[in-house]
Amino acid sequence: MAERPERRVLTGADIKALYKALSNPVRRDILSYLGDHGEANSTSVAKALGESTGTTSYHLRKLAELKLIAEIEDRSNGRERWWRSLTKDIYTPPGLEMTPDEREAATRLGALKMSHDLGLVVSAYSGYDTAGGWNQIYRSGLRMTEEQIASFVEEYQNLIWKYVNEPGEKPPGSRQMAVRLYMLPDEGPHPTPPRLDDEDG
Repeated sequence: MAERPERRVLTGADIKALYKALSNPVRRDILSYLGDHGEANSTSVAKALGESTGTTSYHLRKLAELKLIAEIEDRSNGRERWWRSLTKDIYTPPGLEMTPDEREAATRLGALKMSHDLGLVVSAYSGYDTAGGWNQIYRSGLRMTEEQIASFVEEYQNLIWKYVNEPGEKPPGSRQMAVRLYMLPDEGPHPTPPRLDDEDG
């Protein structure tokens, strides 16, 4: 199992940069591939994703600039660079001050993730009766104070890290599972999600 890394606390500028990176589907696919395989070079990533090595090399460097992946220097040489996924405990602190464009990026980043999660929800319900226990669904509503919310989230995160494996590590009989937590006041109408146009860069 993975050791919980030092928490990376995001700034508004970090969030804007992450949205620009993750709005690109190739970069999302690269992160998914490295998370599954642990280590890879641009050639193996290109072959898996059906992209050119030049394209994957460019996007790998951009992801490294954001500290989402890192070069494996002792495996790299002049012709081929190897990369590994960085298991990150990425945290956006409550009450973070953001400029209007940073806040828009944060909203779009959240909506981008939720567009993927909606597909997971559909799969969870549609396959619930045949999943043999792999699909688990639990929904609840709680009345909580801010202090209780902070405590709940911290306990939840610590629980998750008890089960996190190193990138590429696959215990026998295991499957990649999607686990999500969303907490917000459920009081009245909620805003319409933004459009999810992919951006270049």
